[in-house]
Amino acid sequence: MKKIIAATLLLSFITVNSMPALAINAADDTSAPKQRKSLFARKAKVDKNQYRFDYVNLEWWDSFGDEYLSGYIRQAIDKNHDLKASTLVTQEYYQAMKAQFASELPQIGTGFLPGYSKMPGTTSSDWGFALPVYASYEIDLFLKNRNKTKSTKKTFEASVQDERSAHISVASAVGTTYLNIVRMDKTIKLQEEIVDLRSNLYELEKLRYEEGISSSMDVVTTEKSLITAQNDLIELKKQHFKLLNQFAVLIGESPENAANIQRKTLEELNDGQTIPSEISTEIITGRPDYLKAEISVQKAGLDVKVARKEFLPSFNLGGFGLFNAHDLGSLFTTKNMLIGLGAGIMMPVFTGGQRIANLKMKKATYERILETYYQTNLTAIQEVNDALYVLKSDDERYNQLIKQYNLESSNFSLNQIKYNEGVLSKFDLLRYQESLLTLEKQLDSYKTERLMGFIGLYKSTGSKL
Repeated sequence: MKKIIAATLLLSFITVNSMPALAINAADDTSAPKQRKSLFARKAKVDKNQYRFDYVNLEWWDSFGDEYLSGYIRQAIDKNHDLKASTLVTQEYYQAMKAQFASELPQIGTGFLPGYSKMPGTTSSDWGFALPVYASYEIDLFLKNRNKTKSTKKTFEASVQDERSAHISVASAVGTTYLNIVRMDKTIKLQEEIVDLRSNLYELEKLRYEEGISSSMDVVTTEKSLITAQNDLIELKKQHFKLLNQFAVLIGESPENAANIQRKTLEELNDGQTIPSEISTEIITGRPDYLKAEISVQKAGLDVKVARKEFLPSFNLGGFGLFNAHDLGSLFTTKNMLIGLGAGIMMPVFTGGQRIANLKMKKATYERILETYYQTNLTAIQEVNDALYVLKSDDERYNQLIKQYNLESSNFSLNQIKYNEGVLSKFDLLRYQESLLTLEKQLDSYKTERLMGFIGLYKSTGSKL
């Protein structure tokens, strides 16, 4: 008996837990959503990252007719560090779900305890060996642990929607930044032409002043106009440089490689995409924020159930086995074996109002999350309606400006004829040309805003445009 007691005391200091027989493989865990199996299965036959590309609806991005843009969207999905971090967060919640699921299973542990003893005043010594084995299991009679696992699973599912939302946001940022860069390419080119025109106008104005045709005030005004155009060009190049660096970071590249970013011209981009006349409400229910809010309500409901079940007793089973012998050869004999089985019911009687407060808190949390869900629904409808209206308005404005530009272009062609016939001075012709270039800059801006309006609608519908 003394040896048994000594072995039991040693057990509290030297215990090696072992549970490989009860480990749950991620690929076989039925509690994991199907969409995540390819993420954690190491030997999956398909690309485990394919679901991330599905988040951003790559086919929609191909509608711009720009292979560079589509390629950069794919590159951002692969290399953007914020997106990688969002995926790792999802994996953390997935493993937390598995850890909670383990609490529903029996716990088994074992250990090996060798010992050597020598009594005082004697010359004899003795070796002893003990092999304790224990098992415990909480009978989930009221499904409290099951509800906890379901709640943890809802947290994981909400993180999936966060991951999806992050991918849509980054894809939208890549598309918007790319369009701004392409527009800036054209704007800088037009601004350089405007600077050249104003430089020529300044030289002509000085000649006009020397001939007494214009005043010194006209010369100063023309020079100020030239300096303004030059400053505008410097500002445009600064913004262009910053956009290239920002874009490089978005696609996971070093800003040092920003100058090597390939792109099409603004004229090559497809601007003939069809604008939907209306958006179905079913699209709204597929938005990641809407789905996350819905999942959060479900999780809060499960948390309330768990808080209620904390008032109920818990039922536990336990078992203990001990093999104890002086030599290893006789360790597993029945005479050296001690086995114990037991069961118990535990129920908290007084906890100072903790369980009542916890239940009330979970109920309040549920009501708060429910209100957030209602607000998310309204906000989603508003954002989709706003994005659709803005796109239609930008399209109408762009088409109107095309008509105006065509008229101005025709007017400039007539003025060129007048100039060739000697009816119009070169100074006036340059003024008309500057006005046409300024209008072309505005037209390019409107075209870009129209294209970005599609991205805004894409984002507001959760990429399901």
